[in-house]
Amino acid sequence: MPVSFVHLRVHTEYSLVDGLVRVKPLVKKVASAGMPAVAVTDQSNMCSLVKFYKAAQGAGVKPICGADIWLASRDEDGPLSRLTLLAMNGQGYRNLTELVSRGWAEGQRNDLVIIERDWVKQAADGLIALSGSKEGEVGQALLNGEQGLADALLAEWCEVFPERFYLEVQRTSRVNDEEHLHAAVALAERSGTPLVATNDVRFLKQEDFEAHETRVCIGEGRVLGDPRRPRTYSDQQYLKTPAEMAELFADLPEALENTVEIAKRCNIEVQLGTYFLPNFPV
Repeated sequence: MPVSFVHLRVHTEYSLVDGLVRVKPLVKKVASAGMPAVAVTDQSNMCSLVKFYKAAQGAGVKPICGADIWLASRDEDGPLSRLTLLAMNGQGYRNLTELVSRGWAEGQRNDLVIIERDWVKQAADGLIALSGSKEGEVGQALLNGEQGLADALLAEWCEVFPERFYLEVQRTSRVNDEEHLHAAVALAERSGTPLVATNDVRFLKQEDFEAHETRVCIGEGRVLGDPRRPRTYSDQQYLKTPAEMAELFADLPEALENTVEIAKRCNIEVQLGTYFLPNFPV
């Protein structure tokens, strides 16, 4: 049976606040599950890239380079949203590294690295974008019942990423997952925008959830038993097999097939073993 799913949104231990996945065990589990590729999309950084690239190549798994970013709102005081960017080629890889670096240099606010919309538009060449599901600005508009705004935002990003913008859907047993999914499917049918399924992976095994929650609490300065702390993760955010994802999205097979198509479109070559020193005139 052909492979029906590739994970395109995975946070490793390099996502210091909310990732628990170690790179080598990730690659080993992906290979053992028969998945030909996997994307690492750490939050606002690409620190795991060299380690991930080497491990994946050694295991015969195709490495997909990406990052999750916090995107600034169109309005000055509007809410932040998520966007996942994947490098298709060498140009996209360079643009993504420069975009993330610019975020750290110019976009740090309130302990977050925030990327301005214009920066994304300037660096869009060679990149594929996933909408961020319910945490993306299109998803936020859908959940708020602002259909016109969702249409406008989708049109804006489809223009920035022609044939390279995907509406992301998830089923991780979290609040509003299903409400967002149905609204996103309707929007996709109206607009002709392709869907893509992700599992927003934060840990490898379901039983790692408690350890992940502990890490999140450490990052947020909270205690596990605090009844007021936000519970934004679920025990379903583990590295599910293609069979598990196929069962979960049996009604949306195209959202699974598109993960494989995206994996086919992403082809980068990272030049290792060479030093690139800055060219300072002397």
